[in-house]
Amino acid sequence: MNWTEDLKRKINDRSVVVGIIGLGYVGLPLAVAFSRKYEVVGFDKNEDKIKLLEENKSYIEDIQDSEINLEKLHPTTSYEELTRCDFIIITVPTPLRADKSPDLSYIEMAGKSIGEMLKRGQFIILKSTTFPGTTEEYLIPILEEKSGLKSIKDFGVAYSPERVDPGNKKYKIENTPNVVGGLTPEFTEICAMLYEDITEKIVKVQDCKTAEAVKMIENIFRNVNIALVNELALIFDKMDIDIWEAIDAAKTKPYGFMPFYPGPGVGGHCIPLDPYYLSYRAKQFGIIPRFIETAGEINDFMPIHTVNLAKRGLKRMGKPIRGSKILILGLAYKGNISDTRESPAANVIEELKERGAELKVHDPYAKCIKTRFGHFYSEDLKESIKWAECAIIVTNHQDYIKLKYLEDKYDQGNILIIDSRNIFQQNREMNLENFYNL
Repeated sequence: MNWTEDLKRKINDRSVVVGIIGLGYVGLPLAVAFSRKYEVVGFDKNEDKIKLLEENKSYIEDIQDSEINLEKLHPTTSYEELTRCDFIIITVPTPLRADKSPDLSYIEMAGKSIGEMLKRGQFIILKSTTFPGTTEEYLIPILEEKSGLKSIKDFGVAYSPERVDPGNKKYKIENTPNVVGGLTPEFTEICAMLYEDITEKIVKVQDCKTAEAVKMIENIFRNVNIALVNELALIFDKMDIDIWEAIDAAKTKPYGFMPFYPGPGVGGHCIPLDPYYLSYRAKQFGIIPRFIETAGEINDFMPIHTVNLAKRGLKRMGKPIRGSKILILGLAYKGNISDTRESPAANVIEELKERGAELKVHDPYAKCIKTRFGHFYSEDLKESIKWAECAIIVTNHQDYIKLKYLEDKYDQGNILIIDSRNIFQQNREMNLENFYNL
């Protein structure tokens, strides 16, 4: 029996061992999902995360403590534990450098570490978001060089893009279709076999680079449509048109329209970053991705526009932005989670600091956020509202929809509100003096 047939047999009798490298917002839910069917080795270099998992404690909102089954899930900081795995899935970060070029250093480190212990018959699946061609042209050469083995002949390789939406209560790994593309058609089938046990639907594509392109399409689609409504918000602001009301009316059309909404910028690990990954790759093929890059520029401007609205409102109140007491409501990049990765809150804070404002921040989920001016820590909400002359709602947390202390102070005419998420005025009649949304 050759090694591919042996892998298929192990999947069928559920004796396969799955390794996960990187136990973050993608890796931990994936490890928990696989541990319901298989033995799983979960690797992360962060000792604090591993210690929490060993104590049956989750550090991600989407995973409950009760879902961590230590009889099946074995957390570790040792790469050597991965030698007994049949499949090794890479879910490491893929950030941008300062010049917005792709930073593949985490994939490189994972590839070198795997290569040094890679055995014949193992199967490597890259899940980290990256540009088309990364698996074949970047990861595989590292694996082959470090191991002395050859892909196809000695070990399997596939790419399967992550589709994790932190805080989404409806769509989890189990009911979100999973895309797989292998180095060979047989590898695609093997990868699909593995995922069929944890995911309701598998979508097979012809190769790794096509699977990588799927992820680019998904997030660039969202990025450019968000940029479109952000640009419309800038235009309609000058025309004294409520962009939110206009979008809500437009979405009543039952065909040909999908609503997207403006905001203070885009956040998370995908939407702000992925377009620049494809932009980088496109230029290697002599294509200048003007549309993609323009969308990024528009979204990058929105934190500045948010601060400009605060400046405009404060001026109407007879106050300069320098020295004004401004409260940032929300540090996470989206509502009802603690994830601050690439959050526009950091950009809003930095812009306000550069203009000399006094700042306090609050978030019911995230304890702090890192900026160029250091860390800002969430403070007492009631006292912060009492202190503030201006409140900027950056994150659409449920907690901010009915915020009595803020409503009372606003009704008394003692605070300016910049609502970048259109949540404060929901379900209430408002005098729109001293109030701005995007």
